[in-house]
Amino acid sequence: MGQSDPYKHRQTGTLIIYMMSILSLVLILSIGMIEPWYYTLSFIVVLVLVAIIFGSLTVEVRDEKLRFWFGPGIIRKSYDLQEITSATVVKNHWYYGWGIRLTPSGWLYNVSGWMAVELTLVSGKSLRIGTDEPHVLVAYVQSEIQKLKRQAPV
Repeated sequence: MGQSDPYKHRQTGTLIIYMMSILSLVLILSIGMIEPWYYTLSFIVVLVLVAIIFGSLTVEVRDEKLRFWFGPGIIRKSYDLQEITSATVVKNHWYYGWGIRLTPSGWLYNVSGWMAVELTLVSGKSLRIGTDEPHVLVAYVQSEIQKLKRQAPV
């Protein structure tokens, strides 16, 4: 990846997709046993929506911004690289789970695994973005931050 190439990586939340699929299958097989039937159908719709929305997490660094979004992009966040003071590789505790969580280290956005990149912002706040290639993302963000510092007027 060249210095001017944008970074973009999508991580699939395989376990989330499998869990929602299995639960949906169990509910489909139980239609008729749970009354009224539309309760079962409502739960299936919710499970499918969770699988679609939280089935992947895409991180992109382009045009001096770091962006990330779940699934098709209904839930998304964006930060100017100038707002980011540091990026470090961290390992989340297992009990932080997946999805969007408030942790002692700030907000966590994660679909799979325990590894993440912790971003510290100029405001002093921090957040974590789960990824299966944390070292690559940290290296890219740090290089882009350094590039911006070199370009800044003195």
